[in-house]
This record gives sequence, C-alpha cells and structure tokens, in this order.
Amino acid sequence: MRAPRPRYIKDFMLAALTRTIAQIGDPAFRGVLLRALGVSLAVFVLLWLGAWFGLGWLSGMLHAWVAGQEVGGFWRDLLTWLFDAAAIAGIILVSFLFFPAVVAIAISLFLDEIADAVEQRHYPNLPAPRSQPWSEIAVDILVFALVTIGVNLLALPLYLLLLFVPPLNLFVYYGLNGYLLGREYFEMVAVRRLDAPGAKRLRRRYRGRVFLAGIIIAFILSIPLVNLIAPIVATGFLVHLFHGLKREASTSPQPA
Repeated sequence: MRAPRPRYIKDFMLAALTRTIAQIGDPAFRGVLLRALGVSLAVFVLLWLGAWFGLGWLSGMLHAWVAGQEVGGFWRDLLTWLFDAAAIAGIILVSFLFFPAVVAIAISLFLDEIADAVEQRHYPNLPAPRSQPWSEIAVDILVFALVTIGVNLLALPLYLLLLFVPPLNLFVYYGLNGYLLGREYFEMVAVRRLDAPGAKRLRRRYRGRVFLAGIIIAFILSIPLVNLIAPIVATGFLVHLFHGLKREASTSPQPA
C-alpha cells in the first residue's frame, strides 16, 4: 500500500533537504563554492572596469554639455556630483542584485562535482554516471539561465501589478520559479543517470513532487546571503529526490 503524500514529504523530502544541508561542510562543496565565487568576482571586476571607463567617458561628455550651457560653477559641480553619485549607486545596486545570479551560473559549471560528492557519501554502490560532454553541459546551463531570466522578465508586469496584493504576488513568484527551478535542476541531475527522454518521463510522472522541490529551492534562493549556496543545496537536494523517485518508479507500475 502506497504511503500518503504528506508522509512522503515529511519522511523523504525534508530528510533529503536535511542530509544535503548537513553535507555543506564537505570539501567538495566548499571547493565548488570558492571557485564559483572566484569566477563571479573575476566577472564583476571586468564589468566594474568597463563601467569605470564607460562612466568616465560619459562624465566627460556631461562636463562638455554643461560647459556649453554656460551653467555656473556651483550648478556644474552639483550636476557632476549627482551624476557620479547616481552612477556609483547604480553599479552597487546592480552588483548586489545580480551577484547571486552570477554565482549560481558559475556553480552550475561544477554541478557534477556536487552530485558526485552526494552520491559517494549516500549512494556509494552506484556505477559511474553517464559521461556528459562539455558542450551538452554548456547548452543545459545556457538554456536554464535564458529560460529563467526570460520567463521572469515576461512576468515582470504581473509582478508589478501584484506588488501590493500579498500573498497573491508570492504565489505567482514562487509558483513560476518553483516550476522552472524544479524542472531544470531535476533534469540536469537526472541526465547523469538517464538519457534525456528518460529524465523527462520521470520528471513528468512525479511532476507534483518536483514542483514542490522547486518551490523549496526558490524560497532558499530568495534569502539574502543564503542564496549564494542555494544552487549547491538545490543540486544535492535534487540528487536525493531523483534517486528516491527512480527507486519508487522501479517498484511501482507505470501509470497508464
């Protein structure tokens, strides 16, 4: 007799999340996080340098324009100061908003190492995973990033419309991102052990549980600072979920 859904959630999904969090101190996890932070910092240093030179060029144009308007010294200095302050504030704000996303993309480059560490500790008797070429991994990461960013940009008007309508705005945000994150993380983990069609079939068969896992990931990603390690937690969590669902699927008949 199949266990009821609430018991499954309590006894397996929360346990899988707990096991993943307990493994955060694993050297493989720390190594991935440090490398991802290094890659992200390098990306932002290049962006900051580009912004610095770009703003310097724009500032020179502003000075020339203000001089042409015959604006007095005080107003010229004030406009210049306001421009510089707005530019610096904009760079800081954009960096704060996008740094976690860049770290998440950087971590995606090393998802195999996270999955390997989880399987070596909790599933030591498994055969070696399917070898994925870098081109396949890069395409998966690119599609994941573009779909997530694109769908959220398309939904931005709805987010703004519902900004002052809690909790409906939260339902839309977590529902949409829960579906995207659950789907993409599950399939990226599953294709290590199954072919792409098999990974999609397993995800569709247990779409409700994968969706719930995605909502949990979306919630973790929305917590400042914690979102830096959220992709690592998401990967480990989905590895446990995948093996649990794969085991359940092998012992229960395929629904018609």
